[in-house]
Amino acid sequence: MTVRTGAQYVEHLQKHPREVWISGERVEDVTRHRAFIRPIEQLAQLYDMQHDPQFAPVLTAEGPNGPVGRAFVAPRSAADLIARREAFRVWSEATLGLMGRSPDFLNTTLMAFAESADVFGRLGQRYADNVVRYYDYVRDNDLFLTHALITPQTDRSKTASDQEDPFLHMGVVEETTEGLVVRGARMLATLAPMADELVIYSLPGLRPGDEKHAAAFAIPIDTPGLRLICREPFDDGSRSTFDHPLSSHFEEADALVVFDDVLVPWDRVFLHGSVELANAMYADTNLRQHTAHQTGVRGLVKLQLVTGVAMQLAQSVKIDGFLHVQQRLGECIAVVEQARALIVASEAEFETSESGAVRPRFGSLQTLRVLLAQQYPKLVEVLQTLGAGGLLMMPSAADFGGPIGADVAKYYRGADGLPAVDRVRLYKLAWDLCGDAFGQRAVQYERYYAGDPLRVLAGNYLGYDKTDCFRLVDRALGLAGEPGGSGDPAQA
Repeated sequence: MTVRTGAQYVEHLQKHPREVWISGERVEDVTRHRAFIRPIEQLAQLYDMQHDPQFAPVLTAEGPNGPVGRAFVAPRSAADLIARREAFRVWSEATLGLMGRSPDFLNTTLMAFAESADVFGRLGQRYADNVVRYYDYVRDNDLFLTHALITPQTDRSKTASDQEDPFLHMGVVEETTEGLVVRGARMLATLAPMADELVIYSLPGLRPGDEKHAAAFAIPIDTPGLRLICREPFDDGSRSTFDHPLSSHFEEADALVVFDDVLVPWDRVFLHGSVELANAMYADTNLRQHTAHQTGVRGLVKLQLVTGVAMQLAQSVKIDGFLHVQQRLGECIAVVEQARALIVASEAEFETSESGAVRPRFGSLQTLRVLLAQQYPKLVEVLQTLGAGGLLMMPSAADFGGPIGADVAKYYRGADGLPAVDRVRLYKLAWDLCGDAFGQRAVQYERYYAGDPLRVLAGNYLGYDKTDCFRLVDRALGLAGEPGGSGDPAQA
């Protein structure tokens, strides 16, 4: 198998039942549960696009056994980076940038792992071989991965190994001849109920003593002992698509992952027992640059969506003639264009590894990470401000055909004869983005996507190449000369 169709994706979910809990209920078949049906349809459409003659040349590339998703293919030039950007854009636009963990995200992660397999090989060649073999398997079967990087929020003042229960945070209980036995929990596995496989690795920050918690591996979602506990859904599948156009289609079903003494076969283990390597892996595999490239493109689409809705909302009631409204919309456009420029700059100023592989420039994409975390909430606030009270008083879809239909048609119309149904549809879209729980989750997602915003900014300072800045400071300081020197008029 190479690139899958949507039907093949759904069939795989049906053949691999997993332990999923939602609202106190165990889900027998995620493809038939109403909370998951519409998001699964959206994901299936992404796979179908890989077979659509219009999109296939962008979304796929030739692999060793046939066409594969382009995100799996390592870039070797700036042109390859641009081709990857286009593939990311096509899938992001299909989900309006609202599915933060579409399959191309972790496909990109695996590509980065395989390109830097020698990093895992520091613990032994078998770990490097495991990474490459797993990458080949996922690529050639076009599987959909989720991941869980963060420990549960219990006592943040303590490390994983210092928690009251030593395996509250997922850790290795024992090594057997078959593999590692892991116990505990991880979060935040986005789209996990609808994924095929789970990848585990850590963000930097493990400390000496956390060796049992330093592990990287991958297992199927239906592995015995693996349990997914979903947060309360924003849409249980019963909401009107007219009243909730986004939340009814793009619910990502974040989940806590519980490992109840799960066996991870040795051939699925990429790293374990080394805090030093677990902390270094994130940077040394160039994972940050490649995933930030996909995320940046997806974020750009999301910024464009919010900006577009804000502009159309302003036009619908003709407030866009006011200078202060134009100012806010102009600020939104500036954010969009900053994001676009940073993506292009990262590709134009690409970096080359010792192996000849290329990656987008880290500095540009790290800046984009900061921009998205800070500016997306502000754009949503612009939408809230421009929509004002109108966002709170929209009728429901049922009102249009009911006894008060004439009132709805008369009093909810917009400027220049805009029919009420079109104006209400637009305001419903805006509310899903800026007011509904779905929209608030989207804000929180962007705000914390790259981790604690303070740590991200602090990391910017600590990791930044300060050479050029300091060179200019030295040049300026040189103008002062020495106190009492011959060039100082005050001493003349």
